[in-house]
Amino acid sequence: MSAGAEEFTAMNSKQIAQRFAQANLSYEQHALVQSTVAAELMHFMQQHVAQPHLQRVLEIGCGSGLFTRLFMQHYSFDHLFLNDLYVEVKQHFPESNRLLWEIGNIETLPLPQSLDMVLSCSALQWISDLKALLLNIAQALNPSGHLCFASYTDNNLKEIKALTGQGLDYLPLAKVCELLQSLGFDILLQIEKQMTLYFEHPKQVLQHIKATGVQATAQGFRWTKSSLQDFYTGYQQFQDPESKQYALTYHPVYVIARKTA
Repeated sequence: MSAGAEEFTAMNSKQIAQRFAQANLSYEQHALVQSTVAAELMHFMQQHVAQPHLQRVLEIGCGSGLFTRLFMQHYSFDHLFLNDLYVEVKQHFPESNRLLWEIGNIETLPLPQSLDMVLSCSALQWISDLKALLLNIAQALNPSGHLCFASYTDNNLKEIKALTGQGLDYLPLAKVCELLQSLGFDILLQIEKQMTLYFEHPKQVLQHIKATGVQATAQGFRWTKSSLQDFYTGYQQFQDPESKQYALTYHPVYVIARKTA
């Protein structure tokens, strides 16, 4: 792992919050992959999780509510605890006594207890100690409670990492599932996919990443005229020879797990 990647992995939650807050208003317009991932996670949940009335549900990293709105359309509940790093996300949600806020870093917040379900869509890749968080989730879930999430793995934004040496370090899906099983979960579904977006110019790749808040660059990394030109030149290797467009890869994973006891 490069020094840049180490620095990026160590990014604190305040820096991540700032980046997503800056992208707050542009996120849904540009979050094409995240929208698809949210719809697919809901599709898998409907296949594998019965839809009785739920009492207490936690969503980690609700963002602008892309997935939250789908969940609220398809499941009934008494209380939904919504977590994100920055308070500005509240503007995307209606006032409701069923929606309770848990603003802050989920790794340090005490989790609500006696939960029937824990959800997360396109957020867990930012967690620095996933094992510790999954242990907390296991302790917070009721017996037979469900953990349903979509995240990202090895090849996510691989083009950016190849050219800048910076990006997140992802746990392989098999390792995540092993971890869950060791914590007393049955794995009902584990799927990984690859999705590719195409752009007219590498500059648009960077604009897309900025607009969705998922910049794979460490704090202190600054683009210069020279480094940008090197990036554009290097990105030629990811140009599709037929369409002449430039690829950006996403590598989502989906997991649905049930606590056994």
